[in-house]
Amino acid sequence: MKKAAHPESQNSPDGGAGSLADRIAVVPVTPDLDRANLFLKDLLDNPEAGGDLKTLLAKKPDLEGFLAGIIGNSPYLRELMLADPVRLLSLLQDAPETRLARILEEAREARAEDEAGIMRALRLLKHDLALTLGLADISGAIGLNRVTNALAGFADAALTAAIRFCLSDLARRNKFTPVDPEKPEENSGLIVLAMGKHGANELNYSSDIDLIVLYDPMIAPMAGGAEAPVEFVRLTRRLVKIMQDRTADGYVFRTDLRLRPDPGATPLAMSVPAALVYYESLGQNWERAALIKARPCAGDIAAGEAFLREIVPFIWRKYLDFAAISDVQSIKRQIHMHKGHGTIAVAGHNVKLGRGGIREVEFFVQTQQLIAGGRNPVLRGRRTLDMLDALCDADWIRPRTRDEMAAAYRFLRDVEHRIQMLNDEQTQLLPKDREGLTRVAALMGFDGLADFEAVLLDHLRKVQHHYAELFEDEPGLSSELGNLVFTGDDHDPGTLETLAGLGFKQPSEAAAIVKSWHFGRYASTRSTKARERLTEMHPVLIGALAATDNADAALRAFDSFLAKLPAGVQLFSLLKSNPQLLTLLATTMGAAPRMAETVSKRVHVLDAVLDPAFFGAMPSVEEFRQGLDRTLSQARFYEEALDRARIFAQEQQFLIGLRLISDTLSADRVGFALARLAEVVVDRILKQVIVHVAESHGMVPGGNVAVLAMGKLGGREMTAASDLDLILLYEAPEDVKQSDGGRPLAITQYYTRLTQRLVTALSAPTAEGSLYEVDFRLRPSGNAGPLATNLDGFIAYQKKEAWTWEHMALTRARVIASTSPEFKQKIFDSICGTLVQPRDTEKLADDVRSMRARIEKEKGTKDIWDLKQIPGGLVDIEFLAQFLQLANAHENSAILAQGTEQALELARDVGFLAQDDAELLLEALRLYHRLTQVLRLTLTGKFVPADAPGGVLDLLVQASGSPTFSRLEAELADLQVRVRETFVRLVGAVEAVDGA
Repeated sequence: MKKAAHPESQNSPDGGAGSLADRIAVVPVTPDLDRANLFLKDLLDNPEAGGDLKTLLAKKPDLEGFLAGIIGNSPYLRELMLADPVRLLSLLQDAPETRLARILEEAREARAEDEAGIMRALRLLKHDLALTLGLADISGAIGLNRVTNALAGFADAALTAAIRFCLSDLARRNKFTPVDPEKPEENSGLIVLAMGKHGANELNYSSDIDLIVLYDPMIAPMAGGAEAPVEFVRLTRRLVKIMQDRTADGYVFRTDLRLRPDPGATPLAMSVPAALVYYESLGQNWERAALIKARPCAGDIAAGEAFLREIVPFIWRKYLDFAAISDVQSIKRQIHMHKGHGTIAVAGHNVKLGRGGIREVEFFVQTQQLIAGGRNPVLRGRRTLDMLDALCDADWIRPRTRDEMAAAYRFLRDVEHRIQMLNDEQTQLLPKDREGLTRVAALMGFDGLADFEAVLLDHLRKVQHHYAELFEDEPGLSSELGNLVFTGDDHDPGTLETLAGLGFKQPSEAAAIVKSWHFGRYASTRSTKARERLTEMHPVLIGALAATDNADAALRAFDSFLAKLPAGVQLFSLLKSNPQLLTLLATTMGAAPRMAETVSKRVHVLDAVLDPAFFGAMPSVEEFRQGLDRTLSQARFYEEALDRARIFAQEQQFLIGLRLISDTLSADRVGFALARLAEVVVDRILKQVIVHVAESHGMVPGGNVAVLAMGKLGGREMTAASDLDLILLYEAPEDVKQSDGGRPLAITQYYTRLTQRLVTALSAPTAEGSLYEVDFRLRPSGNAGPLATNLDGFIAYQKKEAWTWEHMALTRARVIASTSPEFKQKIFDSICGTLVQPRDTEKLADDVRSMRARIEKEKGTKDIWDLKQIPGGLVDIEFLAQFLQLANAHENSAILAQGTEQALELARDVGFLAQDDAELLLEALRLYHRLTQVLRLTLTGKFVPADAPGGVLDLLVQASGSPTFSRLEAELADLQVRVRETFVRLVGAVEAVDGA
């Protein structure tokens, strides 16, 4: 048998002439010759091709050994040979270059009547390609460039054929008008970008193809009312099916579309404008690296090239971009953390991802391209080997480095291909057993395993050496805190010691939680980049969690937070860059589960914390107004304005809570801040709604509208869980009967429609969540009355029909949005006129007592932490303040105030409330408000002290000024008793109603 040629001694054989049988330079060693000869006999006995094969074997002395070596070492290629001996004979008699060109042309021009036909045609051609390349590659007749170019070329051709089929079918259904029916992809606006190895023409035998599918809506010649976004997404789904669905004939290429912008939230085919906006505003360094290899491979090639020209500034920065090294480095470090990649080996080694592997060569090249390619266009190429030459020519690397990395890359790619030839598996793992390794060595042209191992290890070490020089500053996985290593099956003893020293009472559980993050089980840790960012944060994160009052509980809370987080990279990068933010977040984890939930759903709320103004004074109404106006001005349409309002409100609500937790805003001021925010939001949303309604129905000439805030918003006592109690008031000239738009509405109907839209705008959930729950039941006649209220009717109702409880509610009424100052003043005057009416004090007291009794029957409680409903709680104090105003406003209107605290202070100042009673009620009210704010901001649901996080109890104690929580509970119970006694003395005893 001819001795195998050492593959490294060959010069590149690409471009040779003659048939494959004439150019066999490598004859693989056959592990079991007798068994191989049995299969070879089956080939020679084939009635159609056997005779000619025997003749060929007789003429070519190396051919029999070569075929036996393939049969004995590669089950996949053996099956392809046996499946069609006629094809094998033709293949051996052809020049590989000629045959490959013909296969690619046949694939590109493949036509079929139906989907099943095009799928079968492409799969059969893929079989021909795989066998042709496999035999030509192993024989040494062609080199790496020819192999990878042919694989990528076939992918391009197959995609083109599939796209032609899909577009022709669209045209047949009158949804698309091709410029050229024979080549419908030209000027179609449909762009298919090949990414990764496909884009660089470096595909391996079992590669997926990574694609980004785009469409240009300005070019796409749609027909018959068809819409490009709908049709091109459907087409893309069909394209993937044609390429990758397994049939009896196998598949063409597995197809991956996850490199498109934000794949979890965007359609399979994305418009060019949307993609440009994404890359300009949200593009990441890893996406820049990925786009280096992007190439228009099918569809509208000219449109694809135009798109790539458009994003050149995103990929290639004009300044030296050393920041890109950090991203690439972090990805690589995470890869090394997976078991089996830590050290250089042979058995089981991953020749792509392992130390010294193909990925290190690619990263070595790509990182330096990102750094220097902005200034030197020569360094913007897609192919790894070409760019090694270019880097050397540009003096970025030494000639020796170039030569060693290039030789290693070629060798490792050949090894990768031989691994995949064994069983057509998408793997880069060398077999762990000696038999499997020996087969790979044989297909590489080595006589024995020892020689193969020696050459492989030499290449891996050289790659690792050059790669390490580039990343010589790579940080370790320990820190000044001590060991913090979370790799391997067993816990690192030094790490457990560090965790225990930091205050974790269950260090093994803590280590297990941190390890679990790197399994990618959560959406937020699924990407390599996210896990790397998290790894880099370990020291600061664990230190921040350890600084809370209960390190174990805070870590569990953070773990729960990660589990709910839809994505992690953005947050982890933000926290890594801003350690003070991480400390605040850790505090939130321990003290405010409700706010932690907000962050997990809306990570962007944290962005606002980076504004230095966060630690200054609470924004004024005008500052809220300017901020909201600024974000609304960027909205292109009504629904986007609603989304932007939600984002703004969520951020500000979160910041108000964070100010409370971080002790930069006292609990006393939280209600005022939340109300200030809500009134600005309602005012600005009303303006948006008025414009939106006017688009269809016009305006009411001379009409006015205002929103009246009641309840907690009216009294500026909102909590994080408060509804908005609102009434919409309007007026219109008597001689105006309808609106002036294209679809006019009668006045009542118009303002009802306006109110309905306002309720929806404020309360309906959108992609960005919801704003507020809205309650309009305090309007005249409640739910039985019209949704919008005419001001004259409102005034008449309040004077003649309203119940006492409605006048009590009216004490808190405040106009927060109006189309004119005069209308606002008119409403204010009418409310004051109602509240200053003389009243029968005894009947008023009876009504107040009766109202309190009914509420106690429905919602009565003995839980001292039900601060609102407990006897002596908030309701008692609010009713007292309202009673005092209604009973005395006719004597002195200066007593009127929407806020309970201010109303009590005014009643005291003008002599309607004794000093001692006022002090008690104000002390209780302020304490209740502070405690309520903490509870509403930190928790959802009922507060049970025994079940609450320690951080919440600490915040309650801090807000109350009590030394301990038990002391707080005692003081609370005592206050409630004394407040109820004061209520009974001033208004009367609350008697049970209907047996309550």
